[in-house]
Amino acid sequence: MLRGIAGIDPGWGVTAVRIATALVLIHAGYQKVTGGLGKVGDGFAKMGIPLPEVAGPAVAIFEMVGGLALLAGLFGRWLGLLVAIQFAVISFVIKGPGNPFEELYLDLVLMAAGVLLFLAGSGRAAIDSVWHPGRRSA
Repeated sequence: MLRGIAGIDPGWGVTAVRIATALVLIHAGYQKVTGGLGKVGDGFAKMGIPLPEVAGPAVAIFEMVGGLALLAGLFGRWLGLLVAIQFAVISFVIKGPGNPFEELYLDLVLMAAGVLLFLAGSGRAAIDSVWHPGRRSA
């Protein structure tokens, strides 16, 4: 088990990452949903994403619903894995290595946040810890 600074449980650090990631997802998903799911599909088509009329709305809804679940600390590990995959694809497939770092850094941080959540769980103050009280989480 990790020891915290000044007796503070490191799980609270994971919680901060979880909440920040959730807020970014909710904001991005909200913008996509309110901007029109058809426009999201069109944007995905321009990027060359397969089945853009399905993938675009699916990502928008995932960001909204998944972000809200993550905010509550629900399904943290699985949502973390999906976030890590989403932002790995954005970073390395869609944007690619030819893009300047300024266009990749947020995506890379969100990918790392997803990996942290997948490996460490939802942290403290999470519904996951109530549903699975015996499960170890950072």
